[in-house]
Amino acid sequence: MTKELLAYYEQDREHDRLREGRGRLEFWRTQDVLRRLLPPAPARVLDVGGGPGVHAEWLAADGYDVELLDPIPLHVARAAELTGVTARPGDARHLPAPDESADVVLLLGPLYHLPDRAERVLALTEAQRVVRPGGLVAAATINRHAAVLDTVHLGHYLHEHLRQAAHAAAANGIMLSPVRGFSAYLHDPDEVPGEFADAGFPVVERYGLEGAFWLYGDVNDWLDDPERRALLLDAQRSMESVPSLLGVSGHLLTITHRAVLPSDQHRATGDVDDDAGDPARIV
Repeated sequence: MTKELLAYYEQDREHDRLREGRGRLEFWRTQDVLRRLLPPAPARVLDVGGGPGVHAEWLAADGYDVELLDPIPLHVARAAELTGVTARPGDARHLPAPDESADVVLLLGPLYHLPDRAERVLALTEAQRVVRPGGLVAAATINRHAAVLDTVHLGHYLHEHLRQAAHAAAANGIMLSPVRGFSAYLHDPDEVPGEFADAGFPVVERYGLEGAFWLYGDVNDWLDDPERRALLLDAQRSMESVPSLLGVSGHLLTITHRAVLPSDQHRATGDVDDDAGDPARIV
């Protein structure tokens, strides 16, 4: 947690980022994907790095048992005000939660702020520790070329220092934002599965959240109209996992499940292997 990162988030900008403008596309698409894949409520959800509770709020309204962890005091205070949400300080790399204590672990922001690969794998490993066998883990990442695409869309590409920062991020993944004042890590979509695998998740599913639609000049008009919004979400849903299109989205959502081992099944059912200590079983 750098002082620059803390200063940015203490301005309370995150409260409205997904509630206004084209950020709503990221929000609704994240909600759309998760609602299709989450276990039924009232499953226990650990929302790691959940900010002021934008996603925790609808998850609690859907009947989930939601606990939010975040390192920003303002975010924790805001989330604690939400109905049905428990909030406390926490770091994705060292989760203050017992082993196998959650049905779902969400990392919808922490991987942005961990430029060191080893720390990103550590955060995913912590999620693997905390989630129950068979439980779901979802992590959001920013795509490698998002900065170039966004600076062109916003007109910032005309400014040399912003153009250079965007291209540097495309080259090495490190986005040093002159606007926000802190750095972020931008993933190549194809490197994400390797980080999950190193954390004990060999099988993943990837979902492009915004597709190319976040770059459309009239995207807010579509999002403002419920009927057109439904069509827009349906359009992106039809191509959300096409490999050649994953990197066009500003954000990627990667989903996995913790493997269920035979020992996990025995614990869940109360079965005891009476022959476990029988030397005759050793070949």
